[in-house]
Amino acid sequence: MSDIASPPAGGLVQQRPFALFWLARIAATIGYQMMALVIGWKIYEITGSAFDLGLVGLILFIPAVVLTLLIGHAADRYDRRLIVQLSQSVYALAAALVAAATWFDFLNRDLLFFAVFMIGCARAFELPTGHALVPALVPARLLPRAVAAWSSANQVAVISGPALGGIIYAAMPAAVSALCVVFFMTSVTLVSLIRVVTNVTTNREPPTFSSVLAGFHYIRQRRRLLGVVTLDLFVVLLGGATALLPVFAKDILDVGPIGLGLLRSAPAVGALTTAVILSHYPVERHIGRKMFGVVAIYGVATITFALSAWFPLSLLALVALGASDAVSVVIRFTLVQIETPEDMRGRVSAINYLFVGSSNTLGEFESGAVAAWLGAVPSVLIGGIGSLLIAATWMGLFPDLRKIDRFEPAAEKSKIEA
Repeated sequence: MSDIASPPAGGLVQQRPFALFWLARIAATIGYQMMALVIGWKIYEITGSAFDLGLVGLILFIPAVVLTLLIGHAADRYDRRLIVQLSQSVYALAAALVAAATWFDFLNRDLLFFAVFMIGCARAFELPTGHALVPALVPARLLPRAVAAWSSANQVAVISGPALGGIIYAAMPAAVSALCVVFFMTSVTLVSLIRVVTNVTTNREPPTFSSVLAGFHYIRQRRRLLGVVTLDLFVVLLGGATALLPVFAKDILDVGPIGLGLLRSAPAVGALTTAVILSHYPVERHIGRKMFGVVAIYGVATITFALSAWFPLSLLALVALGASDAVSVVIRFTLVQIETPEDMRGRVSAINYLFVGSSNTLGEFESGAVAAWLGAVPSVLIGGIGSLLIAATWMGLFPDLRKIDRFEPAAEKSKIEA
């Protein structure tokens, strides 16, 4: 694992390693979002199958689960900067493959699925490793601001990437994937400019299933923690409407690839706006009730989007969906951290990350499978109603979670060995 040069004193903008990594994050995420737009649109254009759109989520899900132990092992033992660079280089290869296939007119369903699998394997390494690298780039006192800036970079890229991709795709489809190659390689170059002082190999125990199961065991024994983690898992699993956005853009709203880009950007607009508001007016009281309240808003927004045949209303529904999810994410992430002692935080966070990632990608598969059976509108409608039912059920199953007033560490902080 690499040691980054000691960050200089000063504000966040004076931290050159972090500034480089922040710019790299924007470039890579814009490229990823543009590729997601191209792949989703082309798969539905070629096959006309909502189920195939759902398969994209399943293909992304499999590497994240299968490679979990290997990812943690690699990130703790090797140069994290190099892992990020290699992962983003794989992104570039996948984008180049799609660009060439589009330009020479041999693009098909199987090739697109192969590109998705390449991206899924690379993303499984790149995201956790990138998160682990951030704390080494800034002084400890600036870490909260760095995390906020990191999150904002993602939201800005999620907003601009699909919108830009949709506009370019309408003019020249092959150019979008080619531009993605440029974005990914720009990110690789920026990461390479982060100065590395030395390489240190740590002497840690080899990763085992028992160490991972310790995280599961700890969560299972803490009712409030179990409630927080499973609430996210099931709500996002049922509410995965984003996988079906190509269907809504093409068949229901009739807005084409430009409209699809705006639809994909809308949740991030809501999330970014909410993040700015929360930075000035944080949630401090009635935490539990507000968490369940925003989950209910998430469900209502999903139902509204499912029933809307008017493009502006659909955009507003997705903005509300992203805003409510942003509040829920802040509350749930904070609760997970304060409910977990330091000696278990890594394993519990890994399990939580796995649940969040799997619920997003499996949610896309679930939405596609149900849409293939019942249609896109019923699929999203069922997801929204299901989110409301989950919120109501969890309020009854986990009353202590509903009664949380403030962010206060749990009294019991016992240590559980792997």
